[in-house]
Amino acid sequence: MADRPDSDVELQRLQLRFAAARVSDERAVQRLMHSIDACGQLVACTVVRDGDGGDDAAPLVLIDGYRRVAALRRLGRDTARVQCASGTLVQALAQLLACAQSRSLAAIEQALLLRELIDGQQLSQRDAARQCGRDASWVQRRLLLLHALPERVLEAVRGGSVSSWAAVRVFAPLARANADHAQRLLASVRHEALSTRDLHLWFAHYQRAQRREREHMADHPRLLLDSVREREHDRAAARLKDGPEGQAVAELGHAQALLERARKSLGALQRPVSVPLTCACRRVRARLSELDAELRRFTDDADPTARQRAGLAGAGSLVAPDQSPAAHLA
Repeated sequence: MADRPDSDVELQRLQLRFAAARVSDERAVQRLMHSIDACGQLVACTVVRDGDGGDDAAPLVLIDGYRRVAALRRLGRDTARVQCASGTLVQALAQLLACAQSRSLAAIEQALLLRELIDGQQLSQRDAARQCGRDASWVQRRLLLLHALPERVLEAVRGGSVSSWAAVRVFAPLARANADHAQRLLASVRHEALSTRDLHLWFAHYQRAQRREREHMADHPRLLLDSVREREHDRAAARLKDGPEGQAVAELGHAQALLERARKSLGALQRPVSVPLTCACRRVRARLSELDAELRRFTDDADPTARQRAGLAGAGSLVAPDQSPAAHLA
């Protein structure tokens, strides 16, 4: 599909027909504003002529460059540099999905554009996959994202209040498990401005929480996050207060507990054992040997008599090698 040379057109001629399928990013628009103000528009927007009118009469549908257009409007510019694709609207959308042009598309954006091809342009999933240069399973996985997410979450993603990562990794699995909790969490995101890192931390604790705790977490996510961070600060203060020795004491305590649990697990097994378990035992024995050397170094230095006791315990019988064993006494 050949493209025509770049040209400058008025912004009012551009139809932003697929704005709902693009994710808003305020920081990206700000960066583009600074770049365009300093260097001009370096990358042309991609448009396609729609309809049967002549070249000048047909409307120009914006395919790629929505953030550039937003930056130009905020700068007060009247025109944009565009590149007019010579193919059809369907071919232009498929080309956008087939290869990244000015930026890579988020998974949600790919899913929304695929829905436009299938529902809006009446393509089958197989035809959409063929024109995009993808396989049918890729198209199906992208469309499943939209089915898993409530419409309000999609609106939040398009508006920029929820990141694409949080939508896919937090809201999608949460909506499948409990749609009501997903809606309540979304309401909290809008009122309390929870970041993607906050949502990741919240969901990690939600997966380990009991049912009653989850009800409270869905209504008050900020309370959980504040509590978790307060505990982290307390632990950090304790580590700072105790120093490296205190941290070593805590880690050795954890290691002792893990070894005790492993000993009980091994005691319940019977031979013969599997090859992976045998290899794991060998690796642990090697690490324990190294750890034992370190433990002896610290304990022997701390207790001057420890080395003597260790030597006596390891010597076994006190009989010299060239001395005959004692005879049996009546």
